[in-house]
Amino acid sequence: MRLTGTWPAGLESAFHEYESALMRDDTAVLDALFEPGPGTLRGDGAGLLRGHGQISAFRSSRGGVARRELVGVDVQVLGPDAVLVVGESQFVDGGRGLQTQLWCRTDGAWLIRTAHVTGRAPAFDRSVWRVLGDPLVPGGGADAGPGPGAGPGPGARPGPLAGVRVAVKDLFAVRGQVIGAGNPTWQAAAAVEHEHAPAVAMLLDAGAELTGIARSDEFAYALAGRNAHSGTTPNGAAPQRIGGGSTSGSASAVALGQADLGLGTDTAGSIRVPASYQGLWGLRTTHGTVSRSGVLPLAQTFDTVGWLTRDPELLRQVVGIALGDTAAQLRGADAGAIRTAPLLLSDALLDAAEPGTRSAFLAWVERTGRPVRSVELPDLDDLVETLRIVQAAEAHRNHGDWVAAHPGALGADVAERFAAAAAVTAELESAARVRLVELRTAVRRAIDDGVLALPTVPGPAPSRTADTAAVLVTRRATLRMTSVAGVGGLPAVSIPALHLGDAPVGICLVGPSAADLALVDLAIDLSPSSATRS
Repeated sequence: MRLTGTWPAGLESAFHEYESALMRDDTAVLDALFEPGPGTLRGDGAGLLRGHGQISAFRSSRGGVARRELVGVDVQVLGPDAVLVVGESQFVDGGRGLQTQLWCRTDGAWLIRTAHVTGRAPAFDRSVWRVLGDPLVPGGGADAGPGPGAGPGPGARPGPLAGVRVAVKDLFAVRGQVIGAGNPTWQAAAAVEHEHAPAVAMLLDAGAELTGIARSDEFAYALAGRNAHSGTTPNGAAPQRIGGGSTSGSASAVALGQADLGLGTDTAGSIRVPASYQGLWGLRTTHGTVSRSGVLPLAQTFDTVGWLTRDPELLRQVVGIALGDTAAQLRGADAGAIRTAPLLLSDALLDAAEPGTRSAFLAWVERTGRPVRSVELPDLDDLVETLRIVQAAEAHRNHGDWVAAHPGALGADVAERFAAAAAVTAELESAARVRLVELRTAVRRAIDDGVLALPTVPGPAPSRTADTAAVLVTRRATLRMTSVAGVGGLPAVSIPALHLGDAPVGICLVGPSAADLALVDLAIDLSPSSATRS
């Protein structure tokens, strides 16, 4: 090993003790060698951890580091009690990395005050992407062969989405690929798709290019963006928080700048939640408006297709292409009335939000200058439970036999959900379906031709180190807010309008059936030029 510089007394042994503990994943020793207190820092490509507590929680959940050997160390003495140490490592299975540490001596003990880790460059982030190309499918769908997505032919003008990079959720059929559904066992036996799903072909025909197939929570039956097999997708806006799901990889790809447009599905919040968590625009379309052919279902009664973007004008452009850029597409809804009507507010939904979110949301409403009107919705817990039962019954019908035939193939959280789904009786489902008709009618009657405004989710995304129980509590609270559009079968757009501390929180607008385009126009009208910080 190369050494440049001279070790002060006691530091060499502390440095190598730390390196040895890393290889053993001895978190107790690692914690002891980091300076206690809120001022300690650790950074890497995923972001910055502040304070000993955050750093310790991160270590306890990461499961160790790749095996490596030190090949060089540079020691720069900054003062009698401060030394900068840069270590260069060779990983056993290839690649090199750097670790930069500021060691400070207090009461005779050398401890790390600040550290930055530069890992080896990955081919691509496997928590975001399952398949990645350059592009995977060219703009115009020119992957040979006639039919939808085959391209406009030689000499044709570029489509309106030329140059737009698309991340496709791993539930959509892509010609020549399999649908992985977020589960490697399912993926291994899946048949190769012979045609693009219409929602994919539509984007390709408009000139967009498919960058890759992005990760999904298993069978889209989760909202956290944590996959037991591929890991937790990164949050491009708040790196120390989860990114949300189940349209997890597509959202992360857009937030990280690796794609411009995310194509996903939303059953009970799977576009709106990651949009809120990662500061994106996200639209759940009116149920049945966009074809779900070629999309692996979870629960057909609620499944919808939608998109995520950083740029609201791109979202509007895609909606216009998909649904038709005319007021006639509103099927009777008055676009002008929607854009000028009072915002509808629900006390129950405001009470479902965290206090900080509620205050920030109400301040945003006041700044819009729009008139508001209070609206009564059905009981939120009734909405959640009815959606849960019908969703579970359909999920079990779609995938229950496969789940039963492949014990141990699912992550624990999704496995528990499917186990609960298997317990839904025909009588319970039948009663829930009757109630669903009543609730859907009540929700649509309450919103009528207006627009319901609410925080997209209760608050900022949970920490990446949050345990399963805490994430489940957040899921339940979130469903009380997202189920309104799900049960209503209504369009809902999440606007990146708020910022609480270090994290974004979206504002959601829910509109009348088939008013998707007018709803996006209103959202753009109301969007702030920059996120509001509180």
